[in-house]
Amino acid sequence: MKWYSEIVFPFLCNRAMARKEFEPYRISVLSRVQGNILEIGFGSGLNLPHYPGDVQKLVAIDVCQGMVKQAEPQIQASPIQVDYQILHGESLPVSNDTFDTVVSSWTLCSILNIGHALQEIHRVLKPGGTFRFIEHGLSHNDNIARWQHRLTPIQRIIGGGCHLNRNIKALLASHPFTSLEVNEFDAPEFPKLAMHMYQGIATK
Repeated sequence: MKWYSEIVFPFLCNRAMARKEFEPYRISVLSRVQGNILEIGFGSGLNLPHYPGDVQKLVAIDVCQGMVKQAEPQIQASPIQVDYQILHGESLPVSNDTFDTVVSSWTLCSILNIGHALQEIHRVLKPGGTFRFIEHGLSHNDNIARWQHRLTPIQRIIGGGCHLNRNIKALLASHPFTSLEVNEFDAPEFPKLAMHMYQGIATK
């Protein structure tokens, strides 16, 4: 399946995530990022055009080697210096208290050990640093949630490890952030199984 995960999936993922419907959410999440920045799940670099103008560089990680080719046009077109590394979010080779901001957009759904990844995000943030995110996850609609649970095993195979049924707020609340602000809403422009969004800020 390596041909799918490294060639087909990166192409399909880039096509799907590049839709205009995603842009307002990207802009909202990135509008106040600052300082030393880490973006997890960088993918094909679709966030790059939406970073504030004073951002000069960032560290970007993704687990998929095949995404590098998809990201090249965005990186070449951006004035931001990108240190793009192929890494798992569950184990970051970074010292404690390194970053002012960590960014994640539609990524926490696909990290295998989400608990370890959130521990790492908390660890590498400086005191007072913020984790800024937009994620899809478990719906409050019981009927949709039942289908999310049923179809997640299939979605994980075809969607690069994506879980439809993660309660992002509950997962973040189980970690020792000093404050957590989460806005939950349904985005009607997205398919029902992936329309429930969690957007917010967790502060260390």
